[in-house]
Amino acid sequence: MPRIRGRVFGVEVDCVGEFVRVEVADAIATIRLDRPKMNALNRQVQGEIAEAAAEVSADSGVAAVILYGGERVFAAGADIKEMAPLGYAEMAARSAALQASFTAVAEIPKPVVAAVTGYALGGGLELALCADFRVLGESAKVGQPEILLGIIPGAGGTQRLPRLIGPARAKDLIFTGRHMAAAEALGIGLADRVVPDAEVYQAARELVAGYATGPALALRAAKQAINKGLEVDLATGLEIERLQFASLFATDDQKTGMHSFMENGPGKAVFEGR
Repeated sequence: MPRIRGRVFGVEVDCVGEFVRVEVADAIATIRLDRPKMNALNRQVQGEIAEAAAEVSADSGVAAVILYGGERVFAAGADIKEMAPLGYAEMAARSAALQASFTAVAEIPKPVVAAVTGYALGGGLELALCADFRVLGESAKVGQPEILLGIIPGAGGTQRLPRLIGPARAKDLIFTGRHMAAAEALGIGLADRVVPDAEVYQAARELVAGYATGPALALRAAKQAINKGLEVDLATGLEIERLQFASLFATDDQKTGMHSFMENGPGKAVFEGR
């Protein structure tokens, strides 16, 4: 499908595909899922998500990203009708592409927040786990119900979820397949903020707005150091941090930030992302 670019009410819109689009305003990109009725994550949507992730990663005009499924639902999971007839060989191949599309989101080198309304189940929750932060509506429900289908999460749920909330709590969600309410998700650190349903998107924008004017290269370095450090032993993680830390002394933002601190005090620097 050819890509369509334009502006709607002052917002730059890039139609990445049939079901996913990117909207940019004030240096914040929204990756918007729009596959009625429940944003089921079929192969096409997965591919379009990966393309959108690559686009916002490469766009120097984007400083922060929101994942959003709309006012009613984030994503209710994979397309079961599409998966049901598949055998081992087919799924072995397709699952690699599925994981790669979500990893593309996890590796966006900018702050990312998932704005979750309604349901974020199965692949929907796994997509939200790829964000740095999660804002949930008060009536939102999250869960990994794959066990009820005789399978397990296949897009990162068994790996990203325990890293976020601990193995015992992750096993509870994955073993039972139960739906978790927003308040409980907040209590265990699965959600970072819970707000009235109608305020989810705006709360997500407010959460990342401060990053949009921050030092982009330092934010990228911090995100990469944290994420990569969680995958290795402490000594290796410290080396990752050291190299990222030292590299920032080659940036204009480091000079700007330190000179501003010495001349004007903290928090007054204006960064250019260079």
